[in-house]
Amino acid sequence: MDKVRRNERIGAMVNILCSHPNEIFTLNYFSDMFNTAKSTISDDVVIIKDLLTRFQLGDVETVVGAAGGVKFISRLFEDDEIFIKDICNELSSPDRILPGGFLYITDILFIPGVVERFGNILATQFYDARPDFVITVETKGIPIALATARALNCPVVMARRESKVTEGSTISINYVSASSRRIQTMSLVKRAVEKGQRGLIVDDFMKGGGTVRGLMELLHEFEAEIAGVGVIISTEDPGQKMVKDYKSLMVLKDVDEGERKVMVEPSPWLKGLIN
Repeated sequence: MDKVRRNERIGAMVNILCSHPNEIFTLNYFSDMFNTAKSTISDDVVIIKDLLTRFQLGDVETVVGAAGGVKFISRLFEDDEIFIKDICNELSSPDRILPGGFLYITDILFIPGVVERFGNILATQFYDARPDFVITVETKGIPIALATARALNCPVVMARRESKVTEGSTISINYVSASSRRIQTMSLVKRAVEKGQRGLIVDDFMKGGGTVRGLMELLHEFEAEIAGVGVIISTEDPGQKMVKDYKSLMVLKDVDEGERKVMVEPSPWLKGLIN
């Protein structure tokens, strides 16, 4: 291979790392790719780390040990807080009020760039939890789960309201919907989760927490551990939810159908964690 200049190496390394978030690449991998000494690659990593941090694009973390190397991970920056505030302003439009006092959010959840950003932000809160998979329930939680799982470099597992014969044997549970207080059912394919694995629960919306609680009970049936709970929007009311520990990006504080008013705000924890 012809000699590769530093700017070419850095461009290629940034692309590789950012395209494979939370995946470890050894220095030998890049050294062999560019036919360059490991010490030179190490210097390149320092430059990349500085560039990503300076322009609020993320971070490169060094992993020590026999299987160590470097990996790209998301970080919270001031720009993320601005992004969430802009989404809150969009969702606070009276035009989004649906009959019955519901809020229309489906379009936001299916914009790829927005969903990817949501996933990256949620992932920052669960790196240390080291989930083996992300789990959600069909259907609107799927885009968020996929984006979060990509940032964490783990697969997605989907619970269904009704089991599908094409997916094989399932385990089903009944749970109580916190909003309607009705008994509902969800199921998960037996081969989807192994005993002892850690599952991160991700969903688009949480009011009373009944669905999330159902997912937790479903994972308990598999003898799996709960790595955490992340949602895009949680409601301020009811204050006492069926789930205690969770991270939401936004809080729906009020929907007044009569007055045509909506109030959505960033979750308080965001501002405190962004440097």
